[in-house]
Amino acid sequence: MTISGKTVLVAHLGYPTEAFKAPMIYNPWFEKAGIDAVVVPMGVQAADYPQVLGALARLSNLRGALVTMPHKVSTLSLVADATPTAHIAGACNALLKRADGSWLGDQFDGEGFVRGLRRKGRRIDAARAIVNGAGGVGSAIAASLAAAKIGSLLLHDRDIAVAQALAARLRAHYPTLEVRTGANDPAGFEIVVNATPLGMADGDPLPFDTARIAPSSIVGDVVMKSEFTPLLDAARARGCAVQVGTDMLFEMIPCYLEFFGFGSASADELRAVAQIRY
Repeated sequence: MTISGKTVLVAHLGYPTEAFKAPMIYNPWFEKAGIDAVVVPMGVQAADYPQVLGALARLSNLRGALVTMPHKVSTLSLVADATPTAHIAGACNALLKRADGSWLGDQFDGEGFVRGLRRKGRRIDAARAIVNGAGGVGSAIAASLAAAKIGSLLLHDRDIAVAQALAARLRAHYPTLEVRTGANDPAGFEIVVNATPLGMADGDPLPFDTARIAPSSIVGDVVMKSEFTPLLDAARARGCAVQVGTDMLFEMIPCYLEFFGFGSASADELRAVAQIRY
């Protein structure tokens, strides 16, 4: 890939950057499709993020940004406008820089996760799901599960108030949804989701007691440090189906491509050229 003065930039904002996988999917796809654009990882700590985001809006060759931890929730308060999906999730993971330099925020994590489940043949409507982690990615997944008519939803977060606030937003938009907050017990749930950072660092405790997960359940993890995290390894040992973090990523990238005006691609087309490394 040759980068020139005509190349369109897409920032990938988060911290730390070592586990970023998106550039190894987008950039090979751009090259194959003949699109003169590049995704560039940019490590930004939380304290510096508002200032950096303001500075990026002044770049003439920047189309937008991918946003990841720890900035998804704070981004919502820093954009001029956001889609209803982002407001329900309480977070943004996609930013489009408009002609006047203002940011439009959207949220695709949840859509990617749900598309991944459906591709695996999992029924979502009427199912029971537990989501551990009510931050940016967990909120998005919960919102998309609600939109997909999940039967019931239990939210857990170490900050009880965060989980309760997400539950309130979900009830406001989906008044018939059975949603509650409570203990982190995966027993009795067909869909089990880790939306916390647990698994990013060596020696992290498991986000669930896997002995309490039914073998018929599907377990999804948003952590992408390795393809099969300790949670997913333990779930597979129980006989569970699993969804790795990059499954969500591949399924949401077509949404991003359309959002940025780069056309579209299927998850299979993206997988065929991806150069992901762990």
